[in-house]
Amino acid sequence: MARPTLSAALASALALACVPALAEVHARQDLQVIDKPHLGGGTGTVHGQFAFTRDKAPADHALREISWLTIAPGDSIGTHTHAKDEDAYVIVSGTGTFTDADGKQVPVKAGDITVVYEGQSHGLVNIGTEPLVLVDVLAAK
Repeated sequence: MARPTLSAALASALALACVPALAEVHARQDLQVIDKPHLGGGTGTVHGQFAFTRDKAPADHALREISWLTIAPGDSIGTHTHAKDEDAYVIVSGTGTFTDADGKQVPVKAGDITVVYEGQSHGLVNIGTEPLVLVDVLAAK
């Protein structure tokens, strides 16, 4: 098997260096903190820690936004429609009531995953006495 010459290896390395690097690991301490009052028309303020936000996501990538969201007791993400994207919540801790695309209210707790598809609506309220923490993954259709 022939080994690449130094110039071929250097050219390959330079070509890779010209490709913008996209982070594969987003350390918790480096996440962007953004508070979102009345998110989706909800009550209170949802506290977010974002790996990246939709305005920073590459247009040709399906993942548009990934974040940790914390909802205080009694606060909510209002029922809203996803016209051109899809959204999944992974409930990490706490308890809530999820409003699905049909308007049905479903109890959720740690370990549950909710999904809403393009054209559907959803909402989430913290019904517990502790913060409701979730990972939110928003993807383009």
